[in-house]
Formats: sequence, C-alpha cells, structure tokens
Amino acid sequence: MTHESLAIERSIRADIAAAERSDRPVRQLMRSARGWIAEHPRLEFAYRVAVAVAGSVLAVAGLILVPLPGPGWLVVFLGLAVLGTEFYWAHRIALWLKSTLDRFWQWWKQRRALRAARRTRA
Repeated sequence: MTHESLAIERSIRADIAAAERSDRPVRQLMRSARGWIAEHPRLEFAYRVAVAVAGSVLAVAGLILVPLPGPGWLVVFLGLAVLGTEFYWAHRIALWLKSTLDRFWQWWKQRRALRAARRTRA
C-alpha cells in the first residue's frame, strides 16, 4: 500500500469520525425534532412506519443492486442507517456490517501486500 493511499484512508476515517460526533448542529436539530414527535403518539406511530418503509425500500433496493455495477452496498448501508434511527436491531446490524467490512478490507490489503511482495522476490 502506498503512502498516498494510507493518507487517503486516514483522511476518510477522520471525516467519518467527525461526522458521527453528537454535538453537530444537524444532529441536535434532529434530536429536538424527534423529541417533539415523541410527544404526539399518533404522529410518532406514523413517523416510525414511514421510517420503516423508507429504510426497508432502500435496503432491499441496495441488495438488488449489489450484483450490478454501482453503489449497491452503499444503498444497503443507507437503508440500515435510516432504519437504525428508530430500530435498535437495525443499528446493531449496521454496526456489525461495518466492522465485518472493515475486517475484510484489512484482510484484502494484507493479501495484496503479500502477493506484491512475492512478485518482487520472484
């Protein structure tokens, strides 16, 4: 792996960590809006149904797109993120998928580095 690709990976990880901070203004706005919705039972039920439908459609569409060229896994993660805003099980699945994908990419990078080292020795 080159120095440039390591720098890009570090930059991406830093951007993700910064975006996930809970003190971000958008997160605070969403938290206050969700609090207002929670005070109205019928509206809360409709909101949860809308989140379930939207997240499910995104996740299923992403799974359909996985074998095709394009952002299939990205759409699956987006659907799980939408579902994860209201359903704990979806949040847990998204965390598990993220960690599994991260482990896979680490394994893949190590495998590529070993293959490159073997080629240079030969």
